[in-house]
Amino acid sequence: PLPALAPFSPPGPVILYELHVRGFTMRHPAVPEALRGTFSGLAHPAAIAHLLALGVTHVELLPCTAWVDERHLPPLGLSNYWGYNPVGFLAPEPRLAPGGMAEVRACIAALREAGIGVILDIVLNHSGEGDAQGPILSLRGLGEAHWYAMRDGALENHAGTGNALALDQPWPLRLAMDALRHWAEQTGIAGFRLDLATTLGRSTQGFTADAPLLLAMRQD
Repeated sequence: PLPALAPFSPPGPVILYELHVRGFTMRHPAVPEALRGTFSGLAHPAAIAHLLALGVTHVELLPCTAWVDERHLPPLGLSNYWGYNPVGFLAPEPRLAPGGMAEVRACIAALREAGIGVILDIVLNHSGEGDAQGPILSLRGLGEAHWYAMRDGALENHAGTGNALALDQPWPLRLAMDALRHWAEQTGIAGFRLDLATTLGRSTQGFTADAPLLLAMRQD
């Protein structure tokens, strides 16, 4: 892991700007065309200058972990643009970071050097394998009942995506913590935005503030 970075706390009020790495960089005329749509494009001086001109202290990046299209999209000629359907929790989306984690790390370092902290929107509540008719890509093939919340032998759907990770169980809990630690240690981000955060505290008994994942995050 990289050396630990001090928490990023700018003087004065925090001004948070939510952006999509691809969408933000695709149309800026001063960002070289070859870099548009990527973390390298976001790290370009022109992109950073635009954020500084807005007075931004932090950017919140929409999900950047590797994702897949939901099953119903390709037949409609559509694709998942926003990234809220993860399959690679520790890996950056290749279209956003063709240079891998090193490209992500360089981008966040450039933003921090300019005085801009980075918060990562991360999806830990489900995997992109969908409902019972969804693809078998990774977790489902490794053992569906060990990874997903189940009721009467069927997948729970409290994330609204066809499945929900059983974050009160050992394997999903470890995966979630490994992902958080990996992104924090390898990139120097200032923090996380947790998608559907209350679902991370669910168990078979419902929500509790002392759910295993929430306790583990507090411990870290």
